[in-house]
Amino acid sequence: MPHTSQPNSSFYSLGIAPKILETLDRNKFVIPTPIQHKAIPVCIEGNDIIGVAQTGTGKTLAFAIPIIQRLAQRKGKALILVPTRELAIQVDETFQKLTPVFGMKTAVLIGGASMHNQIQALRGNPRVLVATPGRLVDHMEQRTVMLADVNMLVLDEADRMLDMGFLPQIEKVLRAIPKDRQTMLFSATIPGDIVRIATAHMKLPIHIEVAPSGTMPERITQELFIVKKENKGKLLGRILKQYSGSVLLFSRTKRGAAKITRALRANGWRAAEIHSDKSLPQRREALDGFKSGKYRILVATDIAARGIDVVGIELVINYDLPEDAENYVHRIGRTGRAGHEGHAISIATPDQAFEVRSIEKLIKTALPVAEHPEFPKEAFHAITEQRSGPKYGHSDHNRPYRSSRPGGSSRQHFGKSSSHPSGHSRKYF
Repeated sequence: MPHTSQPNSSFYSLGIAPKILETLDRNKFVIPTPIQHKAIPVCIEGNDIIGVAQTGTGKTLAFAIPIIQRLAQRKGKALILVPTRELAIQVDETFQKLTPVFGMKTAVLIGGASMHNQIQALRGNPRVLVATPGRLVDHMEQRTVMLADVNMLVLDEADRMLDMGFLPQIEKVLRAIPKDRQTMLFSATIPGDIVRIATAHMKLPIHIEVAPSGTMPERITQELFIVKKENKGKLLGRILKQYSGSVLLFSRTKRGAAKITRALRANGWRAAEIHSDKSLPQRREALDGFKSGKYRILVATDIAARGIDVVGIELVINYDLPEDAENYVHRIGRTGRAGHEGHAISIATPDQAFEVRSIEKLIKTALPVAEHPEFPKEAFHAITEQRSGPKYGHSDHNRPYRSSRPGGSSRQHFGKSSSHPSGHSRKYF
């Protein structure tokens, strides 16, 4: 029931049941984010919604609270579809904080984990299913999951699920669950396929947008270095020594992530990698180790990073620029969360004018160019006609390198850390 005695900046004004409010208080959820403030009352009323918000804006709680409140009042189940294993685990962790008071069970259905254990969990009559599309379809084909009583559906990070080729599986799931349901779709962007899904499978959805596509997360400063390819690794070493906190580093490929991680460890940095070639236990160990501080640097690919929701990441490094400009926003949104300051550094090579131009066009601002005293700033090559962009002349908003931070040179490729012992003998996985 609604509580109106508290200010609008709290959860008390959103129509949330007292038991859930108490649980939120215990878990130190005090002030709702913009997407939570807008979406929770609408979802509690049972409306279909399309929520447009960037990663890290609190979407999980925006649908978890209404789901738990509505399931506590009626029969049925909730199904949450997510693109990656890591995100599924994190969504489930959020539900675990809220469900005990109602005695609700959850089940996580993801690839890379024991099918047998998942079947056992399903036999326990969970009220909330969190699943990746591929593994859910596996269960459907084996008839180990019943979806006839699903009356609440969430498509989380729908744009990413489509990018990963899950549209056929999503369509199969949508055909298998009752049409008489509440559907909540959350996405950072609204491409045509999502519009078609909404048109075909949703009932007069209410559109809630808190950050238009390409909107930059607040409290994040950005820098761009333009260096020769052979200098990228050396520059990375120097950058890492300028910062003391945790670092999320992006590689474009799985092979690249593995190579970077090996080089970092060889130079004494506490680093782990997370990508689809790693088993689920290995990915969990890497992510948990990063959260706990065991690893200072987590090297990730775009797909694996979708489940990384860690407060307190000081620095995001785009060692490789993303193939898709949209992913730039997703990447750097991993820092500067929960009111913290964040910083993002991108490393480009002279032949990447097109990639940088695409990012700047999306975020509607020029990336400030920095220069390191050891590595002369390179100029971008002109964009070729084959890449269909206008000739690109970079902004002259150049920013000097932050030499005030302690630095130093190193003979080793990634600049050996003076504060961490060599990682040669350390077992990481």
